[in-house]
Amino acid sequence: MDGDQASNGFITAGLAQVAPALQAAVDAGDLSGVVSLIWRKGEVVQVNTIGKRDIAGDVPMTRDTLFRIASMTKPVTSIAALMLLEEGKLRLEDPITRWLPEFAGMQVLKDAAGPIEDTYPAAREITVEDLLTHRAGLAYAFSSVGPIAHAHEDRLGPPLGTPLTPDGWLKALGSLPLSYPPGERFHYSHATEVLGFLVARIEGKPLGQVLKDRIFGPLGMVDTDFWAPPERAGRLAKLYRMNPDTDQLEDVSFPRETHQPVFEAGGGGLISTADDYLKFARMLLGKGEVDGVRLVKPETVEMMAGNRLSDAQRAVPFMGMPFWISQGFGLGVSVIMDATAHAWMGAGSVGAFGWPGAFGTWWQADPAQDMVAIYLIQDSMPLGPEAVANMGSRRGLGGRAALPVFQKLVYGALGQ
Repeated sequence: MDGDQASNGFITAGLAQVAPALQAAVDAGDLSGVVSLIWRKGEVVQVNTIGKRDIAGDVPMTRDTLFRIASMTKPVTSIAALMLLEEGKLRLEDPITRWLPEFAGMQVLKDAAGPIEDTYPAAREITVEDLLTHRAGLAYAFSSVGPIAHAHEDRLGPPLGTPLTPDGWLKALGSLPLSYPPGERFHYSHATEVLGFLVARIEGKPLGQVLKDRIFGPLGMVDTDFWAPPERAGRLAKLYRMNPDTDQLEDVSFPRETHQPVFEAGGGGLISTADDYLKFARMLLGKGEVDGVRLVKPETVEMMAGNRLSDAQRAVPFMGMPFWISQGFGLGVSVIMDATAHAWMGAGSVGAFGWPGAFGTWWQADPAQDMVAIYLIQDSMPLGPEAVANMGSRRGLGGRAALPVFQKLVYGALGQ
């Protein structure tokens, strides 16, 4: 064997470039720190712990550092729903009003950026599949523009950290018009939060308990929850953002929770570690099974990771970018459909799937390479009304530039 060829198929010299590249982003002041992990063909190939999880406290990143993984929560909630689908407790075509009457008789905006009073009745109800594919017509404040964006913030509070109870939040969201008719287009939204509360109502217990019983417990994900209890709180990384006036990172961490939150956001609320999320990602890579534990059938994962968007839906930009030029979206995850075209934003094989988080967290499972890559940072982005419209002019994006570098270096280091 070539001495430069690692036993797991990586070029040793290629992998050696990853840590210095990530260190450079930290040294430049763009990131507080990063934890990255590469798993391939049955083993963890590389773990990097670079920089600080607490700059002021001079606390280094460690392998067991806890991160707010934001929308990396969505695939977890989606798997919980798909477990119920396998058990016959729900169907993709079911109207969600069967469990969530708050969404009966929905109105649709005549203009997604127009007055919220200017509406017409939805032609059909929102279905479970609409939630899983973000085609429900719902919205996020940050993914929308115009009055509907501000109405979301006014009635629901921030996307993470709302003071409302689940029932109060569902009632408030159901009182707002849809941005688009159900099924018409992918519009990133609170759909997975709604899905999580739907799962909770079916199971008759809080979403966090459902996830513990069905996913975290069986997989041994001991550090994953909707809060960091006192015994783990010291491992939670601070959340930072670049102050455009000082060009320095500033701490914008959420207030520390003193108890399990009442509002458990299935679309973005989980806290986890690289090793915990690896167990979940390996379960999906193993088509529903990992280390002798099976959560779902292989065909369920294949359905989850298969594109369900039409060509017309993929032609609509996502977050202001031509995101779908190389990808599709299934039931809670995106999937690479054109590896060559995907080079514009990262790297991966056809069939590789995952979903990132707003604080810069990212993961990808690649069946063709039998590989999982995980990248965790805590870089806050604006999540207020109309944030997407202003994203192109946002300063301090250097922290996000390290991710595609990481992706390309990992894939560039693959031998065979």
